[in-house]
Parts: sequence; structure tokens; C-alpha cells
Amino acid sequence: MLMNWKLIFSLSLFGLAMAFATITLVPSPVEPLLWVAIFVFCAYTIAKRAPGKFFLHGFFVGLVNCIWITSAHIIFSTTYLQHHAQEAAQYSKMNAQMGMSPMVAMAVFGPLIGIASGLVIGLFSWIASKLLKSRESPL
Repeated sequence: MLMNWKLIFSLSLFGLAMAFATITLVPSPVEPLLWVAIFVFCAYTIAKRAPGKFFLHGFFVGLVNCIWITSAHIIFSTTYLQHHAQEAAQYSKMNAQMGMSPMVAMAVFGPLIGIASGLVIGLFSWIASKLLKSRESPL
């Protein structure tokens, strides 16, 4: 079965929106709640529209999200860090301990977070496909 790259790219636009929203608008405590809602919506959409390989579709959505978010946070790192004191403190600590600037840390850890979120979206998508399939099958 083929991958539906149009679907993957379309769903990743939520990641693009969140990339910019998290720079100044969305506070850190609220961000995980928004991500859970996005993951659930993406999983449901993938389960309904992907031509199979539900896990991989979800995984690639997470990876493309990672590209959007990491890029935006690096490009607008000064503004991002001004609005996220806790993250700025973590990056300062990393810089002091490991000599890693905030932008380098974002470039290193962003893809790791993207892989992790891709695994979660992939798992959610696979579960959603099983749940939807069981509802569609006759009793």
C-alpha cells in the first residue's frame, strides 16, 4: 500500500500552526493539552482516510511536525525564549553544563521530540484504525 503524502502534509499543518502559536501565544502548561487534541484528531483522520499503514502515516505526521516546530523555534528563538521562562532556564542550564547554545539544543532535541511524538501519533492512528474497523464490521 502507498503512503498518502497529501494527507500527511495536510495534517502536519496543525504542527505548523502550533509552531507559530507556541512562540508567543500558547503558554507551556496549555501546550500538551492542545497537542493531545491534535494527535487524537490526526489519528482519527488517518484511520478514516489513509490507505493502510496507519502507524507509518501517524509517524510521518509527527516527523513533519518536528520540522515545522524546530525550524520556527530556532528562527524565532529569541522571542520564543522570552515567552517561555522555564524552557529558557533549561537551555541556560544545558549551555552551562554542556556548552550547548539554545539553538543547537533545539536542533538536537527537536528531532528527538519529533520521533517520540511520531511514535505516539502512529500508535494513536493504529489504535483508531482498529477501533473504527471493529465498529464497521457487522456483529
